[in-house]
Amino acid sequence: MEFGTRTIHAGQPSEPITGAIVAPLFQTTTYQQIGPGEHHGFDYTRTSNPTRQRLEAVLADLEGGTRCAVFGSGLAAENAILQAYLKPGDTIVVPVDVYGGTFRLLDKVFEPLGAVVRRVDFSDLGALERAVAARPKIVWLESPTNPRLLVYDIAEVARIAHAAGAIVVVDNTFATPYFQQPLSLGADLVIQSVTKYLAGHLDVIQGAVIAKDPGVFEPVKFLQNALGGVPSPFDCWLTLRGVKTLELRMERHAQNAAAIADVLVAHPKVTRVYYPGLPNHPGHEIAKRQMTGFGGMVSFELEGTVEDASAFVSSLTYFALGESLGGVRSLVCLPCKMTHASIPAETRAALGLSDTLIRLSPGVENPRDLVADLKSKLDALVTVPALVAR
Repeated sequence: MEFGTRTIHAGQPSEPITGAIVAPLFQTTTYQQIGPGEHHGFDYTRTSNPTRQRLEAVLADLEGGTRCAVFGSGLAAENAILQAYLKPGDTIVVPVDVYGGTFRLLDKVFEPLGAVVRRVDFSDLGALERAVAARPKIVWLESPTNPRLLVYDIAEVARIAHAAGAIVVVDNTFATPYFQQPLSLGADLVIQSVTKYLAGHLDVIQGAVIAKDPGVFEPVKFLQNALGGVPSPFDCWLTLRGVKTLELRMERHAQNAAAIADVLVAHPKVTRVYYPGLPNHPGHEIAKRQMTGFGGMVSFELEGTVEDASAFVSSLTYFALGESLGGVRSLVCLPCKMTHASIPAETRAALGLSDTLIRLSPGVENPRDLVADLKSKLDALVTVPALVAR
């Protein structure tokens, strides 16, 4: 069954009693039991719910896994993995440019509890091999990364990590299962911020953990119930609706991102463009090998100051200034003041996260409108100083 067919059919039969094509929403907290401790597979919605169960089956299938646990947010999903596998004194190896929310969770929550966090440049596999000599419990990566869209070799990272006895966790949010399948490349657990492309309509906060191996998955599943960080049945129903168009949306997101990258590369006010589809992008060859497309995100550095960048992102017509990404409406973000503000300025600078770095999440609007919006605002930055000089 092809991917686009699976988004509609896998784990989603018609409702058996009425034949309803769209499964009903089970907006309930509890279930009447046949007798004490005897029920129809559900007793309390924190533990399980038919709508959530259906969504978990769909997401597991799309990622090529066998198990899925859905959470109330992407960070709740991350927290469950970390609590399951990282005890005081244990080591986790992460990229130096790990997502700001993950950085904060490790820096402010798990390091004070005794976890050891080693930050490594994952593009340097030799450095990674030296880092795993400490026998970490977890090797954790994103690919592509946020916001510079760096691409790491998941198969090689998994090989190195497994040789040291670590489990491999891959945040697959930017690529989605449509463009990348980390479990097939050696990952043990995959994280999705379902909030982004999977739900796709900017109306759901949700996360998911997917695995192939039931043994690796079980500690996370236990904590899903024990910690209680689960989404509502309604949010699960919204994601089930959204994921049906995932293939169609990802194709348009990618088309728009490629068109925008071409314009940005040629513009005199842009000093650097980050997009895996560009031949000179770090990791371009890896992306061609492990992804089936280059994704829907583009980042770039604007010539000027942080004030110039702030004014630019606030001036756009079709790109709403907002924190999230992966929705049907285009979004723009200035990471130094938004998504990565929790990372100290000196750390951002050391990582190459310029204060004029701008992250674009093209939606599914017509690419001509998005390109015209960006180009007109960039052109204005070129012409205004000339007018003032006269």
